[in-house]
Amino acid sequence: MSDTTAALARLIGGASKQGGDGRGGNAGTGALFAILVLGFALWGLLSSFYTVQPEERAVVKRFGKVVDINDPGLHFKIPFGVDHVQKVATERVLKQEFGFRTLAGDGGRSQYSQEDYPDESLMLSGDLNIIDVEWVVQYRISDPMKFLYQQRDPELTLRDIAESVMRRVVGNRLGSEVLTTGRVAIAATAREEIQKAMDAYENGIHVVTVELQDVVPPAAVQPAFNEVNMARQERERMINEATKQANQEIPRARGEANRVLSEAQGYAAERVNQAKGETARFNAILAEYRRAPEVTRKRMYLESLTAVLPQLGAVYVVEDGKASPLPLIDLRQRAAQPNQENAR
Repeated sequence: MSDTTAALARLIGGASKQGGDGRGGNAGTGALFAILVLGFALWGLLSSFYTVQPEERAVVKRFGKVVDINDPGLHFKIPFGVDHVQKVATERVLKQEFGFRTLAGDGGRSQYSQEDYPDESLMLSGDLNIIDVEWVVQYRISDPMKFLYQQRDPELTLRDIAESVMRRVVGNRLGSEVLTTGRVAIAATAREEIQKAMDAYENGIHVVTVELQDVVPPAAVQPAFNEVNMARQERERMINEATKQANQEIPRARGEANRVLSEAQGYAAERVNQAKGETARFNAILAEYRRAPEVTRKRMYLESLTAVLPQLGAVYVVEDGKASPLPLIDLRQRAAQPNQENAR
């Protein structure tokens, strides 16, 4: 437009310098008017078309009123400022960083700023511990019309709400839980609550995810925190070793106790059965003795000799304090002969 205006100015200046009669003036005025009309038409034609990229949506306003939301592609609009087009990247995942900043590095690689943002990252946990939390909120513009006109600055609203929600979620948990096992739950809870706030404001923002980056104690207390962690790890190691030893010794002691108990029960059963057998045998002998005392007495005497004599060994005859050089009888040999004959 600036080039066209300059050309028109030059033409007007050249026409004004021309002197002469009415014919020359009318011809110059007609040419100037034709050029103005041509430039105006060319400007209107060029400003009547616009292109929407694949990741964008275009909101068209006519005299300040939204009349259409166009998809990607080539579109027509009324020129000369009648239609005003605002393009919104609805398919792009945007992000807001808290506690750190990402800088564009060489070769397309991202680099992190060395500057800290303690006003955003330092938080107080439920047990009154200070924790340095760095996190990212990734979001997408779901409704371009609401995003543009529902609120004055929806992205600033998202940032304020995200920081407030994260501080409250961290403040409801123990510091040790925030630093270790509670990171996933904290991120999920924060995302749900931030999305509820965005839905309540109807600003057209959809929160994709909330990710915790670095969750560490402040640098001033980092050495003390490391010592506490080492002490906790040592405690866990000693507990594990004690549990391992208990798991080895307790089953062994229980097995030994069961063995001793089983042996005692077996010995008790054996003695009881033996006593019962002796009692039954004595009662049977007593009954026989009452019926035939003499016969029973002789039989018992012979049975006793039969049981005792084989254990005596050789029998010597002693006369005048001198034993015979040869045994009179060797009962062990006589007891072994029936066994050899039986073996044959």
